[in-house]
Amino acid sequence: MKPIRLFFGVLKVPLDFILTIVAHFIALKFRIIQSFDAAALPSWQNFLIFSAKSALLLVVILAINQMYELRTSRALSRELGKLFFLIFSWVMFIIAYYFIMRTFPFSRLVLMYATIITALMLALDRIIIHYTKQALFHRGIGQYRVAVVGGGHFAEDFIVKLQKHIDYKYIGYICEKPLTDDKKYLGKETELGEIISRHNLDQIIQTDNHEEKGQEILITCREHHIKYSFIPNLIDVQRTNIQISTMQGVPIIELKPTPLDGWGKIIKRIFDIVGSVIGLVAMSPLFIMSAIAIKLDSKGPIFFRKLDNGNPVLRVGQHGKLFPFYKFRTMYPHTHGQRYTTLAENNLRKNSPLVKIKNDPRITRVGKFLRRFSIDELPQLWNVFLGNMSLVGPRPHFPEEVEKYSASDKFVLEIKPGITGISQISGRSDLDFREEIRLDTYYIQNWSLDLDIKILFKTVFAVLRGYRE
Repeated sequence: MKPIRLFFGVLKVPLDFILTIVAHFIALKFRIIQSFDAAALPSWQNFLIFSAKSALLLVVILAINQMYELRTSRALSRELGKLFFLIFSWVMFIIAYYFIMRTFPFSRLVLMYATIITALMLALDRIIIHYTKQALFHRGIGQYRVAVVGGGHFAEDFIVKLQKHIDYKYIGYICEKPLTDDKKYLGKETELGEIISRHNLDQIIQTDNHEEKGQEILITCREHHIKYSFIPNLIDVQRTNIQISTMQGVPIIELKPTPLDGWGKIIKRIFDIVGSVIGLVAMSPLFIMSAIAIKLDSKGPIFFRKLDNGNPVLRVGQHGKLFPFYKFRTMYPHTHGQRYTTLAENNLRKNSPLVKIKNDPRITRVGKFLRRFSIDELPQLWNVFLGNMSLVGPRPHFPEEVEKYSASDKFVLEIKPGITGISQISGRSDLDFREEIRLDTYYIQNWSLDLDIKILFKTVFAVLRGYRE
């Protein structure tokens, strides 16, 4: 999702909370101006507590009713109508609560004024955000760069409607033959990957009805980490994590690769930041002891940060981006490259892109202990804090390994790699590569915060058993 869309979506939450509190104090001030007996009003501190609780309740009600969706095709008029209804429901809940309690802390007119002012301020907030987004979209900021795959009259009609949609920047269409009218022909479907890269596309919308072709397009989109959508009832594909919207009256189904799009991404990032900070602080004594043990055991740096040729150690992250990788050194210096030369015949995973050396002679005595209990991976908490990795996710692999991935294998690059993951707790380095890809794909498509927590707990128990070889 475009960062600008995330920003405006998240912005509504604190704005609603703050504006609701402000509305309450404006209402209170207005009531005082009406020569109301100020002595009958609550103190500013008590009123602040009441307004904060009321604001929090309203935010929860709006959240439950999907008013903070980060991507929605809801028209402004419909959003305002739903907002006013929910605010009315909110104040009715407050009134019912105090009716049951048979007490009210201040003048009921203050609550009435606060409700009206809250409705006006939140409506104005959404109007400003809506037209600010529209202005940015008109300038191409935050728009999805979209291409249509398919030909025929239906594709022509759909392209006309797509060009009228402000959320999207229509780049062109892709099919075997150009359409009758010039609508920016980009090339053939066999050139899809090249077209995506050349035009920096964000999304593909398929309009023709070919199941086999649809699967190929889906794999290509996942390989390039862009959104794939299709017109419903045309192809029979797996419909997990779908989002249905309309464009100028035409229904569109977007096949979302992962729930980690929108709020899921935000929640996971907050979880990672909190978890990495706690981990870095809690594990700091172990960091110091490990560093001392490494230096006493063998010559060389504490961290494995450089390859034999002096280049920095890099791993492949989300969407194929390289990042510096932090890890305690567990091998003798200048021996990393032997996995591809003198020790290549000892590789236990010859039928996969990955490498595991049997009875690896490069590992130091301390390194064996660090690896057994996964202590060597703890510095990756810093990668998590920086945002290069996540606490839970697919295994981070070397660039030379990822180069051997098939197009479908690269789907595991859809999200950030993790210190641990569903494949890591299911067999670690002994796991078959195809099974590892299958498990990581399942995780990406079925992510939830509960699943992350379960994997972390299982990782802790597995590490305590010293299950890593």
